[in-house]
Amino acid sequence: MFETLTPKPADSILKLIGEHQSDTRAEKVDLGVGVYRDATGNTPILRAVKKAEQWLVDKQTSKSYLGSRGDAVFCDAIQRMVFGDAAGSDGRIATIQTPGGSGALRVAAELALRSNPDVTTWVSDPTWSNHTPLLGETGIRLRAYPYYDSGSRSIDFGAMLDALGEAEQGDLILLHGCCHNPTGMDLSVEQWQQVADLVQKRKLIPFIDLAYQGFAHGIEEDAYGVRLMYERVPEMMVTHSCSKNFGLYRDRVGAMLLVARDEETAQTVDSQAQFVVRTMYSLPPDHGAAVVSRILHDAKLRADWLTELDAIRQRLKGMRSALVAALQEAAPDHDFSHILRTTGMFAYLGVSTEQVERLIKDRGVYLPGSSRINVCGITPGNVRYLADSIASVL
Repeated sequence: MFETLTPKPADSILKLIGEHQSDTRAEKVDLGVGVYRDATGNTPILRAVKKAEQWLVDKQTSKSYLGSRGDAVFCDAIQRMVFGDAAGSDGRIATIQTPGGSGALRVAAELALRSNPDVTTWVSDPTWSNHTPLLGETGIRLRAYPYYDSGSRSIDFGAMLDALGEAEQGDLILLHGCCHNPTGMDLSVEQWQQVADLVQKRKLIPFIDLAYQGFAHGIEEDAYGVRLMYERVPEMMVTHSCSKNFGLYRDRVGAMLLVARDEETAQTVDSQAQFVVRTMYSLPPDHGAAVVSRILHDAKLRADWLTELDAIRQRLKGMRSALVAALQEAAPDHDFSHILRTTGMFAYLGVSTEQVERLIKDRGVYLPGSSRINVCGITPGNVRYLADSIASVL
């Protein structure tokens, strides 16, 4: 049976990780892996998470299964964090716990196909490298809309609106809620409002991936686009991840949130979503969601978590500024100021594939061929070497 299969190519980011680890040079920099890291290169467990885990060790009384929906208390907390406290009582919203944001995306795609087998999902160009396989492998039709102009190093908003103007009623528009991956370029308030106007006029369905809430400007601020759409449209889909903002990568904590036209429809959609879950992975894991639920329902833990999130944002902002300043010294004839306009963990450096290859080969600076960098790989100790390395290939 298995002799009919052919090998799949290795994931490019995972390949970079292996190459960096096997590199014996003392001065080497990993800008590829998509996880948050502190100034020492460690992906820390947040203080609030450790405290919540200890509370669970002391107080949790069972390891029995959750239902297909997951932890109802967790779902309510995420629903309020995404849409605002008032949304907790909105019967039009159905929320289910999923194995990470990836699980939420897959369930959402399966549910969309059940609702409309001919639906088209519009995806930004570029987008997170796993969006296309996660959604496309369900059989859902994908179309790209322009998002980033490499020449001006900014969002190509006019082209984006023109392309979405071709979308048909009922099409899904996949939008990054904040911290666009991989460009780091987010829609402004005014641009969000124009997209909402277009979505409302053409009767499209927003499909918002909110994987980095809290990593751009703050929990409330980063929900602007989601909440704007929630106020303006009768139906929408949101996928949410706790991997970044709670640092719960390996615990796989996420949610899918669906807004329907009315409460009765929401109940129908919820039953279909749970059926999809039951036939896919049956039940979600408990531990990470219980941790998040504890943090969000304990005032002291929540305050400590928000303090830690602020420190993460400040580190990301500080390393962007440090890199741009170092590049201004090392390469004064080149402009890298666009990096200061990015948010979250990622930004496009703006060098060619050939220059990326030289950075890896000659300087031990590892990043994908697209020149997408993870800002977390920059530290006070390596920023000067990194800037000099980039200058050497320009």
